Amino acid sequence: MPKLTVVTRTGDEIEIEQTRPGASVMELMRDHDVPDLLALCGGSRSCATCHVWVDTAFLSKLPEAVEEESELLDSSMHRQPNSRLSCQIKWKDELDGLRVTLAPED
Repeated sequence: MPKLTVVTRTGDEIEIEQTRPGASVMELMRDHDVPDLLALCGGSRSCATCHVWVDTAFLSKLPEAVEEESELLDSSMHRQPNSRLSCQIKWKDELDGLRVTLAPED
C-alpha cells in the first residue's frame, strides 16, 4: 500500500497509508489530523499555510510549481529550493514513499 510520511514541526513522523489518487497531500494530511497543518484556504492557492519541504528525491516526480504557488512561497521566510504547497501536490501511487516536512509557521 502506498505510503506518505509527514514530519511535523516537532520532528515527529506520521505515516499515512490511506492515500487516494487525486487527493492533494494537504487533504491527506488534514484527513489524518496532522498537527500544525493550518491549510486555511482549503487548497485554493490563496495562502501558504500548507507549506512543506519535499524530500529532494521526489522533486522530479512533481510538476513544476505554477506562478501563483511560487509567488505565495516567495512570501515565506522559510522558502527553500524544495518548498511546495502541499495543496498543489496531487497524490499518485508513483509517490509511494514521499516524505514531506511541515515548514515553520511564518
